[in-house]
Amino acid sequence: MFPLWRYVFLRTGSFLLFCCALPAQVKPAPNVVVITIDTLRADHLGCYGDKQIRTPNIDALASEGVRFERAYTPVPVTLPAHTVIFTGTYPMLSGMHDFSGNKLNPGQPTLASVLKEHGYTTGAVIGSAVLDSRFGLNQGFDFYYDHFDFNRLQESNLEEMERPGNVVADVTLDWLGKNRKNKFFLWMHLYDPHYPYRPPGPYSEQYKDRPYDGEIAFADAQVGRLIAFLKSNDLYRNTVIVLGGDHGEGLGEHGEKNHGFFIYNTTLHVPVIIRLPGSASPKVVPELVSLADLMPTVLKVLKVDVPVQVQGLNLLPLMAPKKQEDSRSLYAETFRPRLDFNWSELRAVETEKYHFIDAPKPELYDLSKNPDETQNLYAEKKAVAEELRARLTTLISQYTAGTELAQKTGLDPALMERLKSLGYAGFSGGGNPTITDRSLPDPKDRIQTYELISDAIAESQHGQYQSSSEKLAAALKTEPDSVAVHYLLGLDYYRMRQFPRAVEELQRVLQLSPDYALAVFNLGLAYARTGDFDRAIQELKHALDLDGTNFSAAYNLGVAYSQKQMVPEAVSAFRQTVGIAPEYAAGHRALGEMLLYQRQVDESLVELRRAAELDPKEPGVHASLAKALSAKGLKTEADEEMRKAQQSRPQ
Repeated sequence: MFPLWRYVFLRTGSFLLFCCALPAQVKPAPNVVVITIDTLRADHLGCYGDKQIRTPNIDALASEGVRFERAYTPVPVTLPAHTVIFTGTYPMLSGMHDFSGNKLNPGQPTLASVLKEHGYTTGAVIGSAVLDSRFGLNQGFDFYYDHFDFNRLQESNLEEMERPGNVVADVTLDWLGKNRKNKFFLWMHLYDPHYPYRPPGPYSEQYKDRPYDGEIAFADAQVGRLIAFLKSNDLYRNTVIVLGGDHGEGLGEHGEKNHGFFIYNTTLHVPVIIRLPGSASPKVVPELVSLADLMPTVLKVLKVDVPVQVQGLNLLPLMAPKKQEDSRSLYAETFRPRLDFNWSELRAVETEKYHFIDAPKPELYDLSKNPDETQNLYAEKKAVAEELRARLTTLISQYTAGTELAQKTGLDPALMERLKSLGYAGFSGGGNPTITDRSLPDPKDRIQTYELISDAIAESQHGQYQSSSEKLAAALKTEPDSVAVHYLLGLDYYRMRQFPRAVEELQRVLQLSPDYALAVFNLGLAYARTGDFDRAIQELKHALDLDGTNFSAAYNLGVAYSQKQMVPEAVSAFRQTVGIAPEYAAGHRALGEMLLYQRQVDESLVELRRAAELDPKEPGVHASLAKALSAKGLKTEADEEMRKAQQSRPQ
């Protein structure tokens, strides 16, 4: 018989062996949350010293993390600034300088693509069409909520191109609720502080005289909702949280109301707060840092290898209790004057003490004595300026890697209308963005003209075409050969139904910039409106040769062919339309109607059913579908479609 003591010993021993064999409990990898707040000046937050505004949620995050006093964007424009954040590279490498028809190269690593490769579930919720997925920042995201409708060609649908922060937060929390049990990376983009400033209540009342601050306070409340969710779901402690602005706002300083035209610290200085997992005591870092540093810092926190292309620096040494870091020089640029108006670009270097701006009329500011940058010391301190110019040249060389990586992508007319509605012109008036030409006008000498043009764009977007055209005509007095001004004036004349004048202005645009695809497209539309369909067809075909993604050019080419009874050509053009834009309902409807005219009933039904599926509220689609169904002998279905057509018509 087996002795009891031996049985107990063996059971106990095996239990001890089993316990010893258990691995040590592995701490789960941290989650990552990045919150970007568009157009956010650092000096308009409570934690950065503003006593007039209430931003309790951002302030609380700063009180539990690391606040960077001197963080700067390399470029004060939304799309390229976010490209810097999520690739850790500067525009000379990524090629993303502005809204100039570029798309992020799919081969360039992003924070999302790297984390996805390491098992993270990735999601982003976007507050504005300026970060639409067609620009490439969706790379690596499992879920990228942009969902902006570019097929609406009316100029008035401004609300379609941005969504308020509470809607962004709603979608964010819904996604997070579904994915909180996964290891996740989340990006929430709040666009609210962007012009025009229209804070909702109660912020509109609380900040009646300071609507920009009201937008910031509203955005702060949405940050609070996300933080509260993380805490209530026991996610906060093990989440890396990065909060930052993409750029600031001029607010009238230096004559700049908004951003993107100049590179003073009104638009370069941004807030950056990083909270690491666990309970860390608050810290303030006074050293200069760039938005390019955020991606490599997050990857270092996660102990993930940083891609070799990344140009930003790991900030963890600065965040440590003891640090020994050399003073840095930061690069900044704006190519908007060059790309939109063929004025000189601006490039700058910022050091701990000085800010040097390389322009046809160079600028040097001593930030220790003149932080508002109102006293240009270039003439007095040329030796300092030349030393900084040399340092800037070194930075440009360091960050330039041969051919820029960005891919060219078409900017269809609907998208460009939407960008203009948000203040982004995106013209093609400039030359090669990598070549400096000091004979070009200095933006400082063109700020009044720029603001005049900006006001004209805003008025046009609100249907005030006459006033807009008057401002543009005034701008032509100082800029008679401006591609942008002639183009905008042509559009205004078109909308005022002054089609011969529109043709005249758009022809002038093409004399100045022969390959400006959108000008060619709009010239084709203007010719069609004058009844000259032969010239319209010629220009619309040319527009498609220049930009094969312009589905509107293909659609209007089909319409022009239809007017000339060139049915096979019209069918081909409409096929091209839906080939480019498969979800463009009008294209499917036009193709279906032309096929029905050719008695190709079965194929017509396919196209018209697709159009009805895409745009179920359009009565004309249902009426056309009813005709096709009748031609097929499907009377019951045809009657149902006619009923839908009648129900859809406005009463």
